[in-house]
Amino acid sequence: MSSRKAWIDQARGLSIFLVVYGHNFPAIEPYIYSFHVPLFFFISGMFHPKNVDIKTIWRRAKMIQVPYFVWASLLFLFWFFVGKDYGKTSELELSVVDNLIGIFYAQGGQQFMSWGIPLWFLPCIFLVFLLASALNKLKSNPLRYIFSIATIALGFFWAAYTGIHLPWSLDVAMVALSFYIAGGILKETLFGIEKLKLWVSLLILLGIHVVTHYLNVEKVDMYRSEYGNQLLFLISGLTGSVFYVLLFKGIPLFKFFEYIGKHTIVILATHIRALTVIKLVIFLVVGTTVFQFTEAEKLILAVAQIIIVIPVIWLVGKFAPILDGKVSKS
Repeated sequence: MSSRKAWIDQARGLSIFLVVYGHNFPAIEPYIYSFHVPLFFFISGMFHPKNVDIKTIWRRAKMIQVPYFVWASLLFLFWFFVGKDYGKTSELELSVVDNLIGIFYAQGGQQFMSWGIPLWFLPCIFLVFLLASALNKLKSNPLRYIFSIATIALGFFWAAYTGIHLPWSLDVAMVALSFYIAGGILKETLFGIEKLKLWVSLLILLGIHVVTHYLNVEKVDMYRSEYGNQLLFLISGLTGSVFYVLLFKGIPLFKFFEYIGKHTIVILATHIRALTVIKLVIFLVVGTTVFQFTEAEKLILAVAQIIIVIPVIWLVGKFAPILDGKVSKS
């Protein structure tokens, strides 16, 4: 594998690790949410195909939507037979029908996706891919820019004034298009940046990223279409994404992130269930069902969750690689 691909995988690996860690509710959760999902969209945009036809769309659907529906169905079945009757979920009186509908709607919070909220991201990023592909069909650059800005603005408008979550997080996809497009625009610059400019850029980007994050006093949560100040969100999310991509280009030494960056779908689908396993072990050993983890323990838990998922990654890779988004190029 080339070093170029390695640092991209490492940046993607950081993003999925922060997804896992963020779901353990650490103190730095608001900071994590300011950029970890934008970073995913940004990196995906860096590798948007130059030419998109029906064959390309079908292949992308197999890479994203097939794993989504299989994992969603498996997680729903686990929730139906086991999960809904134990823990805090058992106190919520959730509708089985609503959660079944949630597999196809892929939005709506715990009411519709109690079986696996993190999977919302997969249908959403597929829609972002389709939106970007449609916009790229416009031959006129000014017209493409106008429609791109209008689409992003509509996403913000929808979130601010309707409160309605669209299927497959279409409203989120319209906003996420901003990071996806930026990834495509900045790709060659990031690949070819000289070392001195890289480190100067890192300092500038970090400063802007941190300042805009703290100025945006409301917590960001893209799944729930919560952005706080929209301009500050865009600046913080974009500068944070570029910062972490360039950081791994400058210091491409994090093999752990490189590995998990190649297996984001499996980790996304199973890390919550890995936490369930950990809590079950704690219950069997200690006998408590009340879990109060320290900040250090939450970080250790995130690492442990990923370690538990590694055998699943191996099994999927051996017997059903499509469930990790791996499909043949033919």
